[in-house]
Amino acid sequence: MNLDDFRKNGYAVVDWICDYLEQVEKYPVKARVKPGDIKKQLPGTPPARGEEMDTIFQDFKDIIIPGITHWQHPGWFAYFPANNSPESILAEFLTAGLGAQCMVWATSPAATELEEVVAGWMRQMLGLPPEWSGVIQDTASSATLCALITAREKATDFKVNEQGMEKNLTVYVSHEAHSSAEKGAKIAGFGRDNIRYIPTDEKFALQAEELERQIVEDKARGFIPTAVIATLGTTSSGAFDPVPDIGKICQRRKIWLHVDAAYAGPAAILPEKRHLFQGLENVDSFVFNPHKWLLTNFDCSLYYVRDPELLTRSLAVDPEYLKTAHDKEVKNYRDWGIQLGRRFRALKLWFVLRSYGVKGLQEFLRKHISLAEFFKNLIAEEDNFELVAPAELGLVCFRFNDGQKGSLELDEFNQELLQRINGREEVFLTHTLLRDNFILRMAIGQRTTEEKHVTRAWEIIKEEAQKMQP
Repeated sequence: MNLDDFRKNGYAVVDWICDYLEQVEKYPVKARVKPGDIKKQLPGTPPARGEEMDTIFQDFKDIIIPGITHWQHPGWFAYFPANNSPESILAEFLTAGLGAQCMVWATSPAATELEEVVAGWMRQMLGLPPEWSGVIQDTASSATLCALITAREKATDFKVNEQGMEKNLTVYVSHEAHSSAEKGAKIAGFGRDNIRYIPTDEKFALQAEELERQIVEDKARGFIPTAVIATLGTTSSGAFDPVPDIGKICQRRKIWLHVDAAYAGPAAILPEKRHLFQGLENVDSFVFNPHKWLLTNFDCSLYYVRDPELLTRSLAVDPEYLKTAHDKEVKNYRDWGIQLGRRFRALKLWFVLRSYGVKGLQEFLRKHISLAEFFKNLIAEEDNFELVAPAELGLVCFRFNDGQKGSLELDEFNQELLQRINGREEVFLTHTLLRDNFILRMAIGQRTTEEKHVTRAWEIIKEEAQKMQP
């Protein structure tokens, strides 16, 4: 494709994206396809000769788009949000156009230094300890893996990197911790048998006294307690683990404390929510995702560490062909994560931060928290529905409960109710299990969601529940 054709097709793509963002509400939130529907529309062999971009783009619209679930739909209440914004999209255009591989400072100095700046800005906005250093990872899963590897090396005086795992090192998480904790512990060599799942309280938060009891028991049995992963804003219910109490335990017993605030982290920019983030002075590492609730399209995950030297010593490999003349003067982020090659992720976050400003982002988050409060009040006014977990931010956990059904019957009713709600194609909710009960999750956080969309979701929920009752 020559540049004249690129310019023409580029304008067509921008026009399509603008139309999509303007009209996304007209799409069904979830794709209507069945497994295999997309593949059977595509040839099984690659084209022998190149095709015209008009043909390729038309196939994108006719084949690919019907198989897309629309995360930017205002009726998106599933999982957690994964927002984009026009500012972020424009930055991604530029990133793709530049085609930079930003593994070390020398390969793109601006990428490295901008990453340092935006990480510093976000540290200030969230009120994180000023001595922390940040790096942009792809996801919180990668950041948690980095934390576990660093904790492992610190606990063994960096011997595992040299000799392999010989001792039984243990990791501690709550029953509500994200699945990335288990995956990270397996990849880092701890083994599933050495993960300790700590009970939670009535608010689904980790019980600090049970954590300490388990640590003491493990030490008596010859294990080496190595890392605790606390969560601020759990995936299932939005619970906040008691980081101040956990931090004191970890400090006293010299155990690495990693905090997963992937979803809830942005709320720390709100003064009225800062109380949810107390105790971070005793934390060793912390991660949150701007690509969830801060208008920066996937992927962009900010990982902060108290001691960068521990991180880089745990992960760095230094072959001759990667050495540069400036290595002693700069940060080379290739040593701060799993990947060698790195995208220019800082650019889109920079665009968002500059375009919205702190006050604009605060207003954005407050709108969703207010909508969640609105939805909570709707549930509270309805006799046949109940809230099942505290809702501090934008996630509301609830279920139908008319007080007449047993536990199994309630689960079956709510499971069918969820299918009926999503079958309407106007909204999309997901579920979880809390205390083994089937629970509906309403995660309010999409950029274009307004009160009318929350109201419409509630109307659909009530209508479908009414249809199911005798």
